[in-house]
Amino acid sequence: MHLLLVAYVGGVLTIVSPCILPVLPFVFARSDRAFTSHGLPWLCGMALAFAAVASLAAVGGGWAVALNQGGRYAAMALLALFGLALLWPALAQRAGRPLVALGARLSQAGAGRLSPLLLGVATGLLWAPCAGPILGLILTAAALNGASLGTSLLLLAYAAGAGTSLAIALLAGRRVHSMLGASARAGESLRRAAGAAVLASVAAISLGLDVQVLVRLSTGITSRVEQALLDRLMPQQPAGKQAGEAGEAGKPGGKGAILLAADTEATPPASTRLSRGPLASLAGVGEWINSPALDPASLHGKVVLVDFWTYSCINCLRTLPYLRAWADKYKSAGLVVIGVHTPEFAFEKRPDNVRRATRDLGIGFPVAIDNDYAVWRAFGNRYWPAFYFIDASGRIRHRQFGEGGYDTAERMIQQLLREAGQAPVPGDLVDAQGRGAQAAAGTGPVFSGESYLGHARAEGFASPGGLAADRLRRYPPAPPLRTNQWALTGDWTVDAERAVLQGAHGRISHRFHARDLHLVLGIAPGGKPVRFRILLDGKPPLGDHGADVDEQGLGIIDGQRLYQLVRQPGARERLFEIEFLDEGAQAYAFTFG
Repeated sequence: MHLLLVAYVGGVLTIVSPCILPVLPFVFARSDRAFTSHGLPWLCGMALAFAAVASLAAVGGGWAVALNQGGRYAAMALLALFGLALLWPALAQRAGRPLVALGARLSQAGAGRLSPLLLGVATGLLWAPCAGPILGLILTAAALNGASLGTSLLLLAYAAGAGTSLAIALLAGRRVHSMLGASARAGESLRRAAGAAVLASVAAISLGLDVQVLVRLSTGITSRVEQALLDRLMPQQPAGKQAGEAGEAGKPGGKGAILLAADTEATPPASTRLSRGPLASLAGVGEWINSPALDPASLHGKVVLVDFWTYSCINCLRTLPYLRAWADKYKSAGLVVIGVHTPEFAFEKRPDNVRRATRDLGIGFPVAIDNDYAVWRAFGNRYWPAFYFIDASGRIRHRQFGEGGYDTAERMIQQLLREAGQAPVPGDLVDAQGRGAQAAAGTGPVFSGESYLGHARAEGFASPGGLAADRLRRYPPAPPLRTNQWALTGDWTVDAERAVLQGAHGRISHRFHARDLHLVLGIAPGGKPVRFRILLDGKPPLGDHGADVDEQGLGIIDGQRLYQLVRQPGARERLFEIEFLDEGAQAYAFTFG
């Protein structure tokens, strides 16, 4: 109920957001009609269409995007006809063509309740509200868990809140119309002005100005109000991952932890000793890799290290050499290492991908596939990577977030094993050395943070005209970039979590300052491998190439994972460019080190 209330209030607040402006002409164009027979059906159609389309988008398939895009084109045509009918009803009637006649009938008061409902559905297909904290919470949950009845109800509550605000605006517009409508000439002028405004809105939406311009004009007031509401009503509610580097280089355990959007801490507590228990439930795991199903009862008497990770997270990958070494070294003394794989991107929810990653990364300890965040929520976790140390009696004794602090972590393992007293415990410490993406981060300053390419969390995008959300656009050659800016070139469709290349020879450019550059890349399931080439400052990387490219910068996308593309001797500023030589490339996020 709290979530439904928050979603509804978030929708109500859209009335003060610039993103609602393209919808207002459709509202005021109906202000001369009865609210119950015209205004209410229009608002219901808009709410239902938005909830349905947003739920469908959670499926994330290319077919859903194409279906939505087709619906948008049909909606724009329908609403354009409606605007033309408002401007020239007599001309529309004389023309007598079927589609124009439909537009004329839609402008008539006697068309019944079907026409306003149809117009509302069309408006819902085109409405793109600014994604503030509340809508972001709903959409992130949908992206993590997929479409569901709960997600659809939340989206419907959000749309109903927006409909409430628009209903107030509609009733206010009726009052103004009744004050000015005594004169036939005034009524005609109002109708023509409404028609012109409708056509202007259709043009703005078709050009993408509603998401490219109005989002940038947002003052942020509604976001602050929404966040305050979330903090008051749902202070402990996980809102889905909003990534950002937390911690500083050189702080033990504090480097590279990734935290949730709902978290109010700027830096996670790197290492915490505590005594709490019993061990949180491991129920809800969809599949176990390298082990039969485990539970607190089967682990009683064992010292357990639970690691929350996801296989495309660079910070998680860098901890793996130590986790593998500890699992091997202390297995005979009673240690059980469990990797709880909780996904960030949709492709990480596919068990085949997780099994392949587990095999390729050389992980031999048990891995739990936690696609529904059941174990994550049971532990109250908020970070990737995160270690939880459980003693032999099943109590959580220590927790540690992020990279680093490995000596502290191993000393805790040794202490808990000695307390269990089941076998001799070695006293030395491992010195695990990772290779490729698993190598430790550099010691120099890193001025570039994680950078997402999906429109839901994109920052620093510098291509002229901005991102075109969920539709195909041809992006011009990249402009000169400042540090931490990136750009697209070529034919791309950018959805909530990724950019998908439609054709060959598309490019991504990024000016970064770090030692390493990684890019999470993928291809469609069953798709052909995609060749690519990278450049640094316009030249092949030579000795600065990463593990997944050669000295000339050539590489192949053969699966959905993190690719190490640049590895330099030290951190420095460079212009990175990647050109995909084949179609079908999918790009998710840059990470650095």
